[in-house]
Amino acid sequence: MSKQKLELTWIGKGKRPKLEPRILVEDQERSYHARHRVTENDIFDNRLIFGDNLLALKALEQEYSGKIKCVYIDPPFNTQQAFEHYDDGYEHSIWLGLIRDRIEVIRRLMTDDGSLFVHIDDNELGYLIVLLDEVFGRANRIGIVTFKQSSASGPKAINPGLVTTNNYLLYYTKNKSAWSPNRVFVPGERDDRYSKCIENFEDHFSGWRLIGLREAFLRSAKLESWDVAKAKFADKLEVKLSEFVVSNAHRIVRTARVAAKDVNESAREALEKSAEDRTRVFCSPREGKDAYYFLGGEQLVFYKSKTRVIDGVTVTASPLTNLWDDLLSNNLHNEGGVSFPNGKKPEALIKRCLELSTQPGDIVLDSFGGSGTTGAVAHKMGRRWLMVELGEHCHTHVIPRLRAIIDGMDQSGISKAVGWQGGGGFRYYRLAPSLIINDRWGNPVINPEYNAAQLSEALAKLEGFSYAPSETAWWQHGHSSERDFIYVTTQNLSAEQLQALSDEVGVERSLLVCCAAFHGVTAAKASERWPNLTLKKIPKMVLSRCEWGHDDYSLNVANLPMAEQNEEPAPQATVKAKPRAKKAVSSTPDLFSMDAEEGQE
Repeated sequence: MSKQKLELTWIGKGKRPKLEPRILVEDQERSYHARHRVTENDIFDNRLIFGDNLLALKALEQEYSGKIKCVYIDPPFNTQQAFEHYDDGYEHSIWLGLIRDRIEVIRRLMTDDGSLFVHIDDNELGYLIVLLDEVFGRANRIGIVTFKQSSASGPKAINPGLVTTNNYLLYYTKNKSAWSPNRVFVPGERDDRYSKCIENFEDHFSGWRLIGLREAFLRSAKLESWDVAKAKFADKLEVKLSEFVVSNAHRIVRTARVAAKDVNESAREALEKSAEDRTRVFCSPREGKDAYYFLGGEQLVFYKSKTRVIDGVTVTASPLTNLWDDLLSNNLHNEGGVSFPNGKKPEALIKRCLELSTQPGDIVLDSFGGSGTTGAVAHKMGRRWLMVELGEHCHTHVIPRLRAIIDGMDQSGISKAVGWQGGGGFRYYRLAPSLIINDRWGNPVINPEYNAAQLSEALAKLEGFSYAPSETAWWQHGHSSERDFIYVTTQNLSAEQLQALSDEVGVERSLLVCCAAFHGVTAAKASERWPNLTLKKIPKMVLSRCEWGHDDYSLNVANLPMAEQNEEPAPQATVKAKPRAKKAVSSTPDLFSMDAEEGQE
């Protein structure tokens, strides 16, 4: 019987794109840095990448595999309007294939203890959960967060049936056994069980006297009665009382029954004494922790255990749950200085994700950059960040927003909460064009837009080498180890040149030579004659590796071509290749053509 597993299937699931690992080209005019350091912790090596996000993720894979601590993505929600020309099966197949391809690369980029947050609505929620379970493993699903993003008001409130107010965050880790989240608290309502106040807290604990909370509040406010307090504060009375409780949390208490078996031996003795003598407080100190206090056979529990400092303010707090209903995104307006209808997420939402999963200096990735919220929040919180965006709003929205943050001019969003004053910077990159294109006769050749340095970097990446040109050894363009190097040249190398190269490399090192052609010796003879050299011809060496010339794996599903009848759809949108023209005779053969110097090995 064949081995089976629970999985989600769809049309074309087995088909995967052969992605080209593009190099990234910096546009220094669009990169931006603060004029001076604001703090010693300013970060300048953040990256904003313009281009198709699936190709961009592939481009990042060599350098960032296993290094991304947190990923937040907000992919298109696959609305019915986007797929109006498709039937249901084709619709889901396209969307799932596009998402799956990205999620698989993202997982490889993450650290072992890294976290992934995927923002989604209920249209594809069920499908996406199963897909992520399959890629990450169900055991690595941390939870599903319900995010209340709007209120049941406005035009949508008159819709028949249920009014949709929620989105969801699917929360996964790469390896749950290595995962160690931060403990996060959120502001909460006053706990009215704490109804007593220690009147003389400054005295020795044995003589503490307890009075009612209302009485303590009235004394503090110098009011005669509760009715006077109601008249003075009206609907603000509870706010004023809560403020009093928080500011006096060290002496606001409640009593709680506690069994002797639930405390240590030292505390047990103090508990028993308090039951015998109900006129005084007994204490059991604890090393490195708050002491136990007992009165009348019960424990005194202090309100300060219910408070936390959140965004610089001490408040009543409770542990974060999987219902986030305090971060409404329906009044964002120009947060970050940009308007981005139907897509912008509140900075507080991203802040919470990063608080859960990262520390300052960790790397955060968002491959659906949108209006740039993830990068904006990560920057303000002292995290390093990578963002990818294909739309023109990368230039009209994201860059202006980031520049304002770096200059310290943006005080919206979480700026005041984290005390943001500016600083740091980012580098802007675009995806290089495809390395291989067809010439006018349909022959695959190296793209003439590549200069010598870019060609060396691209081939080093394709061959698994780190691009690092040596300042002293002209033939060292990159390395895969301390003894293994790569050399890229557009030349047609002779046996004499190869001999000289082999002599320079030496017997203790090895060199991959990528050249237009070599002559005077066959490939088999070359490996025998120069065992420290491996010879490969450009571009023949890489032709079968990738889908060359494919620039758009876009998730802009509304622009996908309509399906033909009885045609099995592919799992991702593809651009059909033009028919290859018949080969023509060239009087000046291109050195980068796959047929250049054929037969001269």
